[in-house]
Amino acid sequence: MEFKNLIVEIEKPIAIITVNRPKVLNALNLETVGELGAAFSMLDANDDVRAIILTGSGEKAFVAGADITEFRGKTAPEMLPFAKKGHDVARIMESMGKPIIAAVNGYALGGGCEMSMACDMRFASENAKFGQPEILLGLIPGMGGTQRLARLVGLGVAHELIYGGEQITAQRAYEIGLVNRVFPADQLIEETKKFALKLAAKPSLALKMCKLAMNYGYDLSLDNALMLETQCFGQCWSHPDLEEGTGAFVEKRKANFHPD
Repeated sequence: MEFKNLIVEIEKPIAIITVNRPKVLNALNLETVGELGAAFSMLDANDDVRAIILTGSGEKAFVAGADITEFRGKTAPEMLPFAKKGHDVARIMESMGKPIIAAVNGYALGGGCEMSMACDMRFASENAKFGQPEILLGLIPGMGGTQRLARLVGLGVAHELIYGGEQITAQRAYEIGLVNRVFPADQLIEETKKFALKLAAKPSLALKMCKLAMNYGYDLSLDNALMLETQCFGQCWSHPDLEEGTGAFVEKRKANFHPD
C-alpha cells in the first residue's frame, strides 16, 4: 500500500509509521488521518509485524496539531467528519492486538498529542513539547483529548492543560505520567526500537489479551473488568505459547514463543 503523507517501514518484527508532512510540522489533515487508519489496519493484519512505532519526520515535530490552514473557514458539518475520523483511527489503535509506541520527537500538540495518547505508551525526546492548545483558537480538543488526557494524568491536571492551552516539556509530561520515558533526541528512535523489539519477542496472544483486558476493562465496574480479565486469562490456555513458556521456566531456558 502506498501513502502520500506517511512513510511505513517494516523491519521485522517491528514496523515504523512516520507522519511525513515536514513543511507543516506534520500537521494532520483529513487525508493523513485516513492514511493513518489504513496503515494501522494493514499492519494489524500483517503477521510479520508484532509491534509498531509511530513518529514524525524531521527534528521539530511529532505532529503539531491539525492543519489549520486547510480547515479555516469550514463549517461545523464540514469539520465533524474530521473529528469522527480521528476518533475512529484512535479506536483502531487501541483495539488492535499489537502494542504501539509513540516516539515523540518534537511538538505533539492538539491532534498530535491526541494521537500519541491513543498509543500504548509514549517515549519522548528531551526537546519534545506536549499540549492541547485548542482553547486558544476558540475550540476544544476533538480527537479524544478531553477524555484520554484525564484518564492518563487525572482530571485536575487535564483541566490545567486543556483550560490553559499551554505547552509542557517532555520532563513535565514524564512527571505527570503522560510520558513513559525521556531520551536525548539522537537516541529516541534507537531506544524506542529496542523496547519495541522486546515487546515483539513476547508471546503474541498473551500480549494481545493484556491490551484487550486493560483497554476495555479500564472503564468497566471492577466486577465486570475482573470478568473480562478472567476470559482473557482463559484464552491464553488455548495457545501453545503457554506450554512453551511454562516449559522454559521449569527447564531454566529461554522461551521460544510461537511467531503468530
